[in-house]
This record gives sequence, structure tokens and C-alpha cells, in this order.
Amino acid sequence: MTSTQATTPAVEFSAAGKTYGSVRALDGLTVSLRPGQTVALLGPNGAGKSTTLDLLLGLRNPDQGGRVRLFGTTPRQAVTDGRVGAMLQSGGLMDGVRVRELVALACALHPRGHPTERVLADAGLTGIAERMVGKLSGGQEQRVRFALATAGDSDLLVLDEPTTGMDVTARRSFWSAMRAQAAQGRTVLFATHYLEEADEVADRVLVLHRGRLLADGSAAEIKAMAGVRRVGFTLDAVPDGILEAQLRALPGVTEVELSGAVVRLRSTDADATVHAAYALGLYPRDLEVTALGLEQAFVALTARADAPHPGAEPAPATTHSSPHPHRKAAAK
Repeated sequence: MTSTQATTPAVEFSAAGKTYGSVRALDGLTVSLRPGQTVALLGPNGAGKSTTLDLLLGLRNPDQGGRVRLFGTTPRQAVTDGRVGAMLQSGGLMDGVRVRELVALACALHPRGHPTERVLADAGLTGIAERMVGKLSGGQEQRVRFALATAGDSDLLVLDEPTTGMDVTARRSFWSAMRAQAAQGRTVLFATHYLEEADEVADRVLVLHRGRLLADGSAAEIKAMAGVRRVGFTLDAVPDGILEAQLRALPGVTEVELSGAVVRLRSTDADATVHAAYALGLYPRDLEVTALGLEQAFVALTARADAPHPGAEPAPATTHSSPHPHRKAAAK
């Protein structure tokens, strides 16, 4: 790899937007991914994830004024050169052939194709290589799509909800294979609704919301951005009266859950919350103050973005459902 290749971003969005009629699906996305990163793309339904992947794979073009580049060239050129492998949610499979035949075809067509048996083994398909594709379960189909995405020596892997339909064991096996791909220096970008996967696998997390980039950082940084912590403790005895109302009135508290003598709170200022709890004479036992998990932080961030701000102008209209038909074929 030359010094220029080493410093050229693997993925670069520059003010990239996409409008479908009156719907602004993506609004000026600017972000750059370095070679070798594993990046999770998160967002609620309609956030712009599918549109982002469409632009990334050259299936659609950004609106005028925006630009998307892969390894310094256009997405379509990067795909043609075999630098991109893609695993989309559905489509891209031929039911009337055997698994081995389909994978062998993908290996043969890739400019830098791998040996078929290696690809089958890496995807966990050796045992079902002679099965007809049309007879596979949903999880097995996903493993075939993974095999097609990794049929050659691609520099970027793009995965859209890759573990949908997989059981827990298959998901663990899949991410083990993905870690092996990343360890070889490939850039991995995946969209997922399983936020625990993003927390465990990604070294960078992008959060899209209403077509805009809401947050960008490591999983730990995203959790810190939420600014909320969990406070839990146990009471020796539950006081009579309006305990829940008193807890909700504690400084920083945003959520209260009571289960007998067990109290669980969410707070934007855990120190002030705990201090005030003692001032109420509650004397909590087994006190724990912990950060939110990535899923809870994601919910907190998007809820905050949706909350009206006094004196603020209404947010521009953006997409709340996918405005384009489901993608039918994976890039090879």
C-alpha cells in the first residue's frame, strides 16, 4: 500500500443529501471513515440508513452539491474494481442452484476472487454446500449472503442488518468471522437494530436521525453523550405516602421504577440525585450508579432530538419511512 492509499479515506460523504419528492431522506451528511475501521450505523426506522447505503454502493446518486467517494473514486468504480463487498437484507440469491454453485459463481466473477472452499468454510456453509438455495432457512440465507459479500479480496464490506433471522449461536459465529475480516485490515460498515452488536463489535458508531448525523464516536462516547446514568438502590422499608412522586421530584431524575423495596432511577445528574435522596431520609442500601448501555443511550439521544425546544422553529420535514423500493440485488 502506498502512502497515498494509506491516507485516502475508505469512505467519504461530503454534504451528501437525497430528496424524494418533498421528503428529505438524507440531509447534508458529511463523514469520513478510515481504512480498517469497524463502524456501526444506527438509527430508528426512517432515519436515512438505507439511503446512506444506497449512495455508498452507487445504487443512487446524491443530490446536486453532495459527493460520495470510496477510496478516492466513485462508488460504482470501486464496486467494479472489486473493492466493495455488500450484504443486503434480501435479494441477490438464486433459488434453483446449490449453495456451492452460487458461491463459486461469485468467486469467479470477483476481480480478486477467493477459492470457493475457503469462502464456504469462512461463512460456515461447508456442511450445507450441496443444499438447494431455495431450501435454506432465513439464517442460512444470511450466511450465503455473507459468503457472496466476502467472495473476493474486497477492501470494504457493507452489511445491512446482517444477522436478521440468525439464532444466538449463528450470530456469534458471524461476528467472529467479521472480526477476522476486520483483523485483515478491511473496513467494515454495518447497519443493525441489534444495538448490543454495535456495542460489542464496532470501534466507531454513527447515529442517524431524521436524515442527519446525530452522534459520531466510540460506543463509550455515545453513552457519555446521552448524559444519563442509572441509579439503583434498595430500601429497608418502603415509606408510606407519595414516595414515587418524591423520587420523581429529585434533581436530575427522568425516570422512576419501583419494585417493592427496589428503586431504579435514571438521572442526568446522579450525584445530585443521590445527595437529595439521602436528604429525604431514605438511606439507600446497595447503591449502584452506572452508565447507560448503548441501547438506552441511543433511545435517550433520539428522544432528546425529538423533544420540542422552547422558541425553536419546527424541524424540517424528513423521512419517517423508506421512500424507495426495497433493494433487490447485492453489489459484487
